[in-house]
Amino acid sequence: MKVSKNSFDYIIVGAGASGCVLANRLSADPTVRVLVLEAGGSDKDPNIADIGGFVKLWGSDKDWNLKTIPQPGLLNREITINQGKVLGGSSSINAMMYVRGNSRNFDQWNSLGADGWSYEELLPLFKKLEDYSGGDWKFHNKDGELKIGDCPEPEMRAPEFLKAAAEIGYNEPHWDYNGARQENSAGYLQFHIDRNGKRESGATAFLHPVMDRENLVVITNTQVARVIIDDKKATGVAVIKDGKEEIFTATSEVILSAGALASPKILLLSGIGPKMHLEEIGIPVNADLPGVGHNLQDHLQLPVIFRSGKQLPNTSLLTGNVLFIRSRKNENAAPDIQINFTPSLPAPLKPLLPDFGGQICIFLAILVQPFSSGYVKLQSTDPYAPPLINPNYLQQEADLKALAIGVEVIRKIAGSPAFAELNQSEIAPGAADMEDFIRSQASTLWHPAGTCKMGQDAMAVVNPKLQVWGIKNLRVADASIMPNVTSGNTVASCFMIGEKAAALIMEDKVRGQITVSEKKY
Repeated sequence: MKVSKNSFDYIIVGAGASGCVLANRLSADPTVRVLVLEAGGSDKDPNIADIGGFVKLWGSDKDWNLKTIPQPGLLNREITINQGKVLGGSSSINAMMYVRGNSRNFDQWNSLGADGWSYEELLPLFKKLEDYSGGDWKFHNKDGELKIGDCPEPEMRAPEFLKAAAEIGYNEPHWDYNGARQENSAGYLQFHIDRNGKRESGATAFLHPVMDRENLVVITNTQVARVIIDDKKATGVAVIKDGKEEIFTATSEVILSAGALASPKILLLSGIGPKMHLEEIGIPVNADLPGVGHNLQDHLQLPVIFRSGKQLPNTSLLTGNVLFIRSRKNENAAPDIQINFTPSLPAPLKPLLPDFGGQICIFLAILVQPFSSGYVKLQSTDPYAPPLINPNYLQQEADLKALAIGVEVIRKIAGSPAFAELNQSEIAPGAADMEDFIRSQASTLWHPAGTCKMGQDAMAVVNPKLQVWGIKNLRVADASIMPNVTSGNTVASCFMIGEKAAALIMEDKVRGQITVSEKKY
């Protein structure tokens, strides 16, 4: 039987961290045809491979360069959220920090109805992905594709920070927050960087090595306009390439891996989302799912800067030292504050920051478990129009208090004996009013999540098998499915989500199950 060139078993929308893993795993079965559609272009750019080049990519054609609506909690500032528009997605333009998240994050997902997503069940998937240069094989692996290692720049490692954290009452320094101890002790960050000091992205680790598979097709510079829905079943996608619409057919499944800002947009354009919003825009309703685009969560970062007495070279990486803590007295909760420390001015940031007139060191207080959440909505039926993005930063007073506590902890670290040489004086916030400083200086860490959340409640968009509720043969697999954002940089969890999605899809194929998803509430 002749197969149409536009017909595939699986269509993956988005070649980011999750999509690249999915493409690799699904195409390992030579009996299926896999199509990957990426809105961006090639990742053959020296600024992608160069671990200090990523700042040059922000605002370029490799970046969606999306903006929020004015944020009342941030003095009505519009915040730019950089997201990768290139093979590898944001794993090709990010700062390469590799943080799986805290075990409590995943156990919380499980308790919220995401059966099969506990930390114990996900750890083997995290391990399968990685080729870690350290040790502790109970928590790590050296046989995976993704090169992971501890902070590779010696000048970035700051023993003063590690010792100071212990001096103010945190546990003795422990280097592996992705291992047994994941909080309350300072350590060196891990990065997705290869052994030659080059960026390791979803594309370099999982996509390029298998591009010669005859059953795998990757098409770039092609934006998906909508999923084709026929009688509550996804049958393919409509794309726009060179200004023309073209249809690709999926005989098995369509998987959206376009990210937490684009995947809900595509669902909405496909008539899947809140009925009232779809009718306002003028899109026929295929499934009334009120949660599509809602539950948008993001990490907020706040700089705290000191004048340093230690002469150090500029670094290529943005940071290399980390501490995960709780601002709230709840030992059962995941850490809500991540503190990053950089002992000198990173070279990539030099053009973007004022001249402080000497050596500085920089802390970041990062809110990683926000109470505030927002939404992604459509502006129109135009697939090229950016979505309306409202993270509602600092909408909840508890988030403001958490960041203020983060600054207090940083000041304690900076005031400890071990840190004396690095703290000549505080530059920022200094004597500034704390609330004014936070609202005027806090900004995104570019980790949007949660907009197609997994679960079984009224606002859930996908079930624990990542199938869209009420639509056959359609899944979502990226940061948008997180019920709550993880306590740390999200790319590691996005790789894992791709691995988990592939396992679920292949399991259904072996069992011969039809992809049907109806809500149970």
